[in-house]
Amino acid sequence: MRILAMGFLYLLVTGFTAWASAALYFSYATNTLLAGTLASGAGLAGLTLLVGLTIPRWRRRALAGFVCLCASVLFWWSGIEPSNDRHWKPEVAVAPYATIDGDLVTLHNIRNFDYRGETDFSEAYYDKTFDLRELNAVDVIASYWAGPDIAHIFLSFDFGADDHLAISIERRDEIGEGYSTVKGLFRQFELFYVVADERDVIRLRTNYRADPPEDVYLYRVAGPIENGRRLFLEYIREINSLRVQPEFYNTILTNCTSNIWLHSRVNPGHLHYSWKLLLSGHVPEYLYEQGRLDSSLSFPELLDRSRINDRAQNAGAEADFSRRIREGLPGIPN
Repeated sequence: MRILAMGFLYLLVTGFTAWASAALYFSYATNTLLAGTLASGAGLAGLTLLVGLTIPRWRRRALAGFVCLCASVLFWWSGIEPSNDRHWKPEVAVAPYATIDGDLVTLHNIRNFDYRGETDFSEAYYDKTFDLRELNAVDVIASYWAGPDIAHIFLSFDFGADDHLAISIERRDEIGEGYSTVKGLFRQFELFYVVADERDVIRLRTNYRADPPEDVYLYRVAGPIENGRRLFLEYIREINSLRVQPEFYNTILTNCTSNIWLHSRVNPGHLHYSWKLLLSGHVPEYLYEQGRLDSSLSFPELLDRSRINDRAQNAGAEADFSRRIREGLPGIPN
């Protein structure tokens, strides 16, 4: 038992030291010398503690030192706060928000960029009022760029005709920042909800992303429309909250997929967490297995018929873009 306890303690010290070193390094990465010094210092402290734990007469001091190390690092960590006041990339510079009047929800700052290339665009926003009573359906969009296991997942709310509102949960990147899975674990990015016209957020991925290119699939979610209304309002609550109280993005805990799942818990009979939510490319398959997508086809057939890249490229920026990308898709009335 004593051996097991000591083994657990060694693992705890090693794990915490590795986490603390990485957290310090990424938090001060703009100053390479300082970041390296702090990370090395934490690593050296952890190594010293591990050595101390192997020597019986030093063990209590080593334990006390570990407690002090934990307290110091966690105190510093708790002081890192998200902000809405940074030099944001243009794509995420303008925060959306909503006003609610009964069943009428007015979205402000709906993004509708006119793209000439992935990073070449004219900025444009508009406001629009949606009637919750007219919500017809919810669609899930999966965009793949790194093989079948990883996808960006977002939702689009169908209010009839060509009134579709897409909401994509993303990182709020500063100018000069790039994507890093590891940095996303250490409070380096803020959370952002892109509220957009489908001609923006879908067409960007189908028509302009080229390095790497993205394969985009659209599926109609099956279920009571009241669930869709509750989910939409839960999104609105979070969007308004982020405007006054920013939050951190986390690669695992608060990302595009995990936050959709968290929001969906507002509904009765919500899905249980699954590894297929962590490996987000498998989200459509998981939804299919749980009866939340069209079941008239096998999943491979549904997958094959749900790709919308060609439709989106043919539709361009036309006003009926949303209708045209859905023509002939399984589970969607024409």
